[in-house]
Amino acid sequence: MKHLRHVAEDWKNLLIWIKIYRLSKQQVLQRLFRPVDKTLCLGPAPAASQLCSTPCSTDCVVSSWSAWGLCIHEHCHDPQGRKGFRMRQRQVLMESMGPAGHCPHLVESVPCDDPMCYRWLTSEGICIPDHGKCGLGHRILKAVCQNDRGEDVSGTLCPAAPPPERMACEIPCRMDCVVSEWTEWSSCSQSCSNKNSDGKQTRSRTILALAGEGGKPCPPSQALQEYRSCNDHSCMQLYWETSPWGPCSEDTLITALNATIGWNGEATCGVGIQTRKVFCVKSHVGQVMTKRCPDSTRPETMRPCHLPCKKDCVVTAFSEWTPCPRLCKSGNATTRQSRYRIINQEAANGGRECPDTLFEERECEEVSLCPIYRWRPQKWSPCVLVPESVRQGIMSTSEACGKGVQTRAVSCISDDNESAEMAECLKQANSMPPLVQECTVPCRDDCTFTAWSKFTPCSTNCETTRSRRRQLTGKSRKKEKCQDADIYPLVETEPCPCDVFTSQPYGNWSDCILPESRRDPQRGLRVQGDSKQCGQGVRLQARACSDKSGRPVDPSLCGSSGYIQEDCVIPCPFDCKLSDWSSWGSCSSSCGIGVRIRSKWLKEKPYNGGRPCPKLDLKNQVHEAVPCYSECNQYSWVVEHWSPCRIHSELRSLRCGGGTQSRKVRCVNTAVGEAGAVNTSLCDQDGIPPETQPCSLLCPSECVMSTWGPWSQCPQSCDPHTMQRRTRHLLRPSLSSRTCAEDSQVRPCLLNENCFQFQYNLTDWSTCQLHENATCGQGVRTRLLSCVRSDGKRVGVDQCEQRNLEKPQRMSLHCLVECVVNYQLSEWTAWTECSQTCGRGGRMSRTRFIMLPTQGEGVQVRSLSCVVHSGSISDSAVRVQEAQCKDMPFPDGILKQLCSVPCPGDCHLTEWSEWSACELTCVDGRSFETVGRQSRSRTFIIQSFENQDSCPQQVLETRSCTGGKCYHYTWKASLWNNNERTVWCQRSDGINVTGGCSPQARPAAIRQCNPACRKPFSYCTQGGICGCEKGYTEIMRSNGFLDYCMKVPGSEDKKAHVKILAGKNRPVNSKIHDIFKGWSLQPLDPGGGFLIMIFLVFTSYLVCKKPKPHQSTPPQQKPLTLAYDGDLDM
Repeated sequence: MKHLRHVAEDWKNLLIWIKIYRLSKQQVLQRLFRPVDKTLCLGPAPAASQLCSTPCSTDCVVSSWSAWGLCIHEHCHDPQGRKGFRMRQRQVLMESMGPAGHCPHLVESVPCDDPMCYRWLTSEGICIPDHGKCGLGHRILKAVCQNDRGEDVSGTLCPAAPPPERMACEIPCRMDCVVSEWTEWSSCSQSCSNKNSDGKQTRSRTILALAGEGGKPCPPSQALQEYRSCNDHSCMQLYWETSPWGPCSEDTLITALNATIGWNGEATCGVGIQTRKVFCVKSHVGQVMTKRCPDSTRPETMRPCHLPCKKDCVVTAFSEWTPCPRLCKSGNATTRQSRYRIINQEAANGGRECPDTLFEERECEEVSLCPIYRWRPQKWSPCVLVPESVRQGIMSTSEACGKGVQTRAVSCISDDNESAEMAECLKQANSMPPLVQECTVPCRDDCTFTAWSKFTPCSTNCETTRSRRRQLTGKSRKKEKCQDADIYPLVETEPCPCDVFTSQPYGNWSDCILPESRRDPQRGLRVQGDSKQCGQGVRLQARACSDKSGRPVDPSLCGSSGYIQEDCVIPCPFDCKLSDWSSWGSCSSSCGIGVRIRSKWLKEKPYNGGRPCPKLDLKNQVHEAVPCYSECNQYSWVVEHWSPCRIHSELRSLRCGGGTQSRKVRCVNTAVGEAGAVNTSLCDQDGIPPETQPCSLLCPSECVMSTWGPWSQCPQSCDPHTMQRRTRHLLRPSLSSRTCAEDSQVRPCLLNENCFQFQYNLTDWSTCQLHENATCGQGVRTRLLSCVRSDGKRVGVDQCEQRNLEKPQRMSLHCLVECVVNYQLSEWTAWTECSQTCGRGGRMSRTRFIMLPTQGEGVQVRSLSCVVHSGSISDSAVRVQEAQCKDMPFPDGILKQLCSVPCPGDCHLTEWSEWSACELTCVDGRSFETVGRQSRSRTFIIQSFENQDSCPQQVLETRSCTGGKCYHYTWKASLWNNNERTVWCQRSDGINVTGGCSPQARPAAIRQCNPACRKPFSYCTQGGICGCEKGYTEIMRSNGFLDYCMKVPGSEDKKAHVKILAGKNRPVNSKIHDIFKGWSLQPLDPGGGFLIMIFLVFTSYLVCKKPKPHQSTPPQQKPLTLAYDGDLDM
C-alpha cells in the first residue's frame, strides 16, 4: 500500500508539472505573437474566407422481420422460471451515416410460457413390418438435441427424456387403402393472435390408392387434414429503444492513465465514456417497465469513445498602445489610446473560454495643453515718401508730398504674452498681418480729410446699399476746390454684399453605393449574411456653390455638404427556383435491386442574371434516380393443400385412374402472414406455383409407391460428373406378379438446370445523394448488394450468406457536390482624400478585394461612361458628363453577357487553338488544287472521369487558305502492354493528328485470342494463340490449342542467370518470347553474332535435355506436344 501511495503521488506531481509546462508554453507563445500593422507583413494576405460543408445524416436501411422464434428462456445458460420470450430479428442492409443518422430497433420479443432452450428433434425412418410384408410395423426414430439456434448439442442439455427409438406404424396390404405421408406444416396464418382470430397451421395427406374387396377402407375426408394453433402470443411486441449517444466525457477513473506526454510537449487525449438511456417500449402503448423486456437483448448504455481534446481559447497578446500626442493636446480635446488582441482559436470541448475583453481604451496621461499663439502688430510708422515718387514728383524747396508707405513690426506671442518663434504663429494662426501699406503725405494745396467711417449696416434684402462718410479737416474746409463733391466726395455708396449663394449639380451621378455592413463590436468580425451586393442604396452627385457673380465659394455657404444623394436600387439576381423534392416513388423491383425516382418541377424562371435552371425535361421537371433494394422474401406465394384427385372418366363406376387436382395460390406479405394477401404482381412471377397438376388414383390391384423424396444436394461447383439421387419406397405390392416402378432415380448436376451457383451482385455507385433540402455539399454515394443465381434470377441475400461467399464491405462512402459559389468580397477601404484641394472635378474612391472567386454560371457586366482624351499617349482619358456623349453611337451595345467559371468536376471549354498549317488535298504526293484548308479546334477538358459521357465532343472550324503543302499520314503503335497498346495517326511532318489515316488500315489496339486464354498461367501472345508465362511450358492438344501450362523443372534455379541475358534484349512492356516470335536474323557486328551463337547452343541444350521426373504427370490419354517459342526463362 505504501508503494502504491508513492506511485500515486508521483503521478499527481507529474500531471501538475505537465499543466505548469503547458501553461508556461502558452504564455510564451502569447508573448511572441501580437497584432502589428498590416504593412509590416510581406506578400499577399491569407484567404479570409473558405468553403465548408456540413455533413448530412441518413438513416440506415433494414430488412423485413424474420419469423418468430421458439419460446426460450431469457438466459439459456441459467434457465429460471416458467416465463420466456419469443423473438424475431431484422438485419441492417445499409448503415446509417452522419451525426444524426438513426437505426430502428432490430429485435422484438413477446412473453411466452414454458420456455425451452433445448429441444429434441426427431426424424422418422420408413415403416418396417413386424411380420410378413404388410400389417403392423414400426419406424426407427432418430432424435438429436438442438439449441435455439438449430445447432446440434449434447443430449444431456435437453431437459426432457429422449423420445422413444421406435414408433408403431402400419403397412397397407394388397387390398388396403393407401394414404400418403403427412405434408409439412404450413406457415402460420397470422404473425400474432388477437381477440378475433388466432394463428393456425395445417397439414394434409392424400389417398394414393383405393381399397379393394375385403381390404381396409380409406379414412374419411376430415381425417385427411390436421390443424394446430400457432403464434398464439399477443400482438403487443416489446422492444428496447435508445436515446442518442451523449457526448464523450472524461472518466475520472482513467484520466490519469490517459495523460501522456507527446514529443511536442502537449498532453495527448485518451479514452472517454459515452452514455445513453435505454427504455423498454411496448408497441402501440409506449414506455413500460424495463423488466418487461428481455435483459439478454438490452442494448449497452455505456461505451468507450475517443476523448476529444479540450481546446482552450487562444488569443494573441495585446497589440502595442496606439501612440499618444508627443507634445501637447489642443484645447479641451481628450486624447485616447487603444490596443486590441485577436482570437486565434475558439474554445471547444470544455476548454477555457475566450476573454470578454478584446479591445481596451484609455486616456493619454500627462499630456499638457498646447500653447496658443497669436500675432501682435505694432503701430504704423509715419508715412514715408517712396524715393521714386520723390525723384519723379514736383519738388519744392521746403516740402515734399504725395503717396508713400508706412511700416510696422509684427511679432508672435503666446497666450501668456511671451515672445515665441514666428513659425508657431504660422502653424496656428492665420497668415501674418501686412507689414507695409500705402499712405499719402498731403501737399500744401491738397485737401485733407478724416478717415472713412464704417459702412452703414445692410438689410436682409440683396438690393439695398450701404454707405460711409468722411469730413474735411483744417484749412481744407475753407478751400473752394475742396467743396467740390464730385472730385472730393464725402460719402461713398456701394451695393450691399449679397449672402444668397446658388447651388447646382456638377458632374455625373456616382455608382449606386450600398450601406456598410454591420460589425460585431466585440470581435471585429463581419456578421455573416449582412453584407449584400444588391438592394437599396444611395448614389451621390457633386453640388457646386457659387456667389451671385458665378465665382465658386465654400459649399457650406450653400448650406450643403457639397453633394446630394438619392435612393437607388441594384436589382438582385433571382435564381431559378425549383420545388422541393417529391417523395421517393416505390422501388421498381419487388425482388433484389431496382430503381426509385423522385422529381422537382419549375416554380420560377431566373431573371436579373440569376443562376439558370438545370436541364429540364419537356414537363419542366428534373428527376433523380437511385438504386433500391427489396428483399426477395418480402412477398411470397402461399399455397393451400391439393384437393382430392378427380378422375378423368365419364363412367361413374370408374373410381381409379388418371385425374387432376387443384389448389388455391395467393401472394402474401411475409411480415403479416397468410392474412396479409396482396396483389399477385408483387410476388415472383417466374416462381408462381401451379394451381393444377395431374394426379392418379391407383386401383386396388396396382402397386403403390410413396412420393419421391427430395433430390440430394449437388456440389457448389455443379460438376456434371456428380449425380443427384432421389428415392421412394414401396407402400403396397400389386396383386399380380408384375414388378413395381423404380424406387430411385439419378441425374447429372447440370449448371442452370438442376444445379445453380450464386454470387453477390453489386450495383455501380449511385450519384451523390444529398440531404432532403440540400442542392450541394456533402452527400453519400451508395451501392446495393443482391444475390443472383447463375441463370440470372434474383434471389434472397440469405442464399449467398448460406454459402459463406465473400461479402463486399464498403457499401457507402462520402461524396461532395461542389456548390455554385458567389464571390466573397472584402470590406470597403476608407475613402481616399479628394483629388483636388479646391474647386471642381475632385474625386474620392474606395476599393475592396475578391477574397473567394466565383464558381459556376453567372453574368458579366460592364459599365459605360463618357470620357474625353487629349490624344497624347502620356495622358489618360478624363471622365466627363454623360450628356456630352449623348449623340455618339455606341459601337457594341452589349453591356451584359452570360459567363461561366467551371466548378471542380465540370466540363471546361478551352480557347480556340492556333490555325493549323495550310494543307492541300493530295494524291500520291501531288495536288491538283491551288486553294487549301486550315483548321482550328477547341475541346472540353474533363475534370472528373465520371462526367466524360456528359461532356460534348471537340469543336472544329475550317477556312480557305493559299500556299498549302502536301502531307501523308501513317499509323503508329506503341509496344504491347497486357495485350493492349496505343494506336495513333502521325503526319509526315511528325505531328500527331486525329484524322488523315485510313480507318480500314488501323492496327489493332487490343490483342485477343480465340478461344480465350483461361488456363492457369496462360496469356494471349502476339501471334493470337495462347502461350504460357515464364517458368511454364505449353502442353498442346492435337488440334493446336493450349491444353495446360506445365511447370518447367528446375526453372527456379536458372532465373538468376537467365534474366541477366534476357534483360539486354527485352523491350519495355513486352514478354521476351513474344518478341522472339517476330524476330528475323539480320547481319550483325562480331559481338552480335557471338550472342546469337550462344543463344542457339543454349536452346539446343534445353530441347535435348531430359526433364526431371515430376509428381503431377499429365493425363496419359492426351497427346503431348512440347511447343518452344523462344522463352529464355525455360
